[in-house]
Amino acid sequence: MAAHATGTREEWLQARLELLTAEKEHTRRSDELALQRQALPWVRVEKEYRFDTPRGPATLKDLFRGRSQLLIYHLMFGPDYTAACPSCSSIADGFNGIAAHLAHHDVMLWGVSRAPLAKLQAFQQRMGWSFPWASSFGGDFNYDYFATFTEQQQREDGFDYNYRHEAPRASIPNDPTKGAGPFAVLAGTDVATFIRERPGLSAFAMQDGDVHHTYSAYARGLDGLWGMYQWLDRAPLGRNESGGLWWKHHDQYEQS
Repeated sequence: MAAHATGTREEWLQARLELLTAEKEHTRRSDELALQRQALPWVRVEKEYRFDTPRGPATLKDLFRGRSQLLIYHLMFGPDYTAACPSCSSIADGFNGIAAHLAHHDVMLWGVSRAPLAKLQAFQQRMGWSFPWASSFGGDFNYDYFATFTEQQQREDGFDYNYRHEAPRASIPNDPTKGAGPFAVLAGTDVATFIRERPGLSAFAMQDGDVHHTYSAYARGLDGLWGMYQWLDRAPLGRNESGGLWWKHHDQYEQS
């Protein structure tokens, strides 16, 4: 650990009170943003999406399970992966405990991925997850909500992600040590295939029997869902990610 400035308790308290003012402003701004999210216009979902679930085939409406609100985490697990993305997995590690509370508050939480259901169930058992997880394999759902892109989009056409257009890349190096390489290795696939899936959150509401899309967020817009980072942001060294990829699937740490 590098040397850090030290001081008296009085100096610490003065600095802490200054920080508290900034933290309170951040909290107030966060409350304002939540209201802005809720004020977005709702868009009626016209397409009939189909999913495979442990209870059998389901529509998007079925995923509500009697609630009026639905939150879907687009969990990166493509058909050619052998395991889910380690970053998405670390976020999903926090879902078990909150899913029951959300359901009691009229909100259903689901993970949705493109891998076939059998793959999802095997990995879910490995991770010890109990939250609902559905497969959108063979359907348009992930594409329509900008969480998956085709190889042609990736290499020739470009695509939109996080409300910005990404230019096509004719060649994507499959380096297991750089960029997305370590993540792709842990997911059991090559880099190009790995990054055609993207993380995201989409929210839906049921009104008068119709499903409406209300909100979606991607990339750093998901930071607030990453419970691990909320704790690290309050730790002495913060996220401290200078050492490269330091997180894995939670059952792999003992192997290192």
